[in-house]
Order: sequence, then C-alpha cells, then structure tokens
Amino acid sequence: MKEKSSGIVYSTIHGRMCPECGRAAKDCACRQKKAVSVGNAVVRIGRETKGRKGKGVTLITGLPGDEAALEKLAKQLKAKCGAGGTVKDGVIEIQGDHRDVLLQELGSRGFKVKLAGG
Repeated sequence: MKEKSSGIVYSTIHGRMCPECGRAAKDCACRQKKAVSVGNAVVRIGRETKGRKGKGVTLITGLPGDEAALEKLAKQLKAKCGAGGTVKDGVIEIQGDHRDVLLQELGSRGFKVKLAGG
C-alpha cells in the first residue's frame, strides 16, 4: 500500500518545514511543546567521566520543566559554579565536579535533591 505523503518538506520561502505541524522549522510549535518528564520528583546530582576522555562532568537529572526552563536554570547554575556546560536530553551537564555547590543551590531553590553514584 502507498503511504500518504506528509506534505511540504522544503519551501524556498521558509526553508525546512516541520512534518508534524506544517510550519517552518524555526517557528515549529510542536518542538516547543515537548516537555521533559517530571521523573520521580527527586533531582539527582551525579558525576560522570564516561566518553569524555577522563574529564568529569556533573549531571543533574530529574528536573521538571521544558527545554527553555532547563536552559535558563542551566545558565544560572553554570554562573554559580563558574563553569561551562550544556543541556542534553533533559539532563543538565556542568563541567567539573560541583556536586556540593549544586546540592546547596538546588536545595535552596526548593528542589528535593539527592547525590547519585559514588
């Protein structure tokens, strides 16, 4: 059976088009609505070096909110730690071992926080 075509994929006026909502990729409404899962209401802070050539990063998982809220929080936490970092798949990664600082900061913001790992 033939599958139904998803419509316009590329437009010379708007560029790439979102197959789900039909808008231009930069104005896509469905990507903005995707929220990160709330998890089990406990924010976990851990340290990981896997896949980073021995360099350690602090991972913060279980935070509620969408990507924009996580980006804003990550920016504030990076400034507090004086380090770089990023948000990937709903997990905030901050370069270096800043578990103690982040534990106090997130606790003061009202999150239930636990240290994960060793």
